[in-house]
Amino acid sequence: MASKRISKELTECTANPPQDMTVALKDESDLYTWQVTLAGPASSVYEGGTYAVLLTLPTDYPFKPPVVRVLTRIYHPNITNDSLGNICLSVLKSENWKPATKISAVLEAVRQLLVEPQPDDPLESRIADEYRNNRQEFEKTARQYVTRYAKGPPTFTEAPPASDKSK
Repeated sequence: MASKRISKELTECTANPPQDMTVALKDESDLYTWQVTLAGPASSVYEGGTYAVLLTLPTDYPFKPPVVRVLTRIYHPNITNDSLGNICLSVLKSENWKPATKISAVLEAVRQLLVEPQPDDPLESRIADEYRNNRQEFEKTARQYVTRYAKGPPTFTEAPPASDKSK
């Protein structure tokens, strides 16, 4: 049942992707891991950047929400400022997740988060404070991150777990 729905949603997302995105499977034999390339939305501080977004579907999808991570470093109050790129998005919280929610709606919500950050529900409190209290400095730093990390094709390689860094 789940794989049939996932296949259908994948077909929809590849044939008619959400704005500023392209969608592909990480591996053709794995329907549960999607690589999404997100262009920084026009008129946002992320414009001109290209972001690697990894969407991983749990085996009990659609009853549990997907896990979404931004693998490209980004300066944003709702996305961890590290190589993990965890994202805080209300639609993805298990208490808010509805099985009827489509992956395309999740991807639209991720894009909208770049257009309009949610500083009242941050993962990065310091960045959220800066967004609220010193927007000019926030925008300057966010644009520096675009230049430093989000130019060129996105990279979907994941950082190794902390325990593997010594290797």
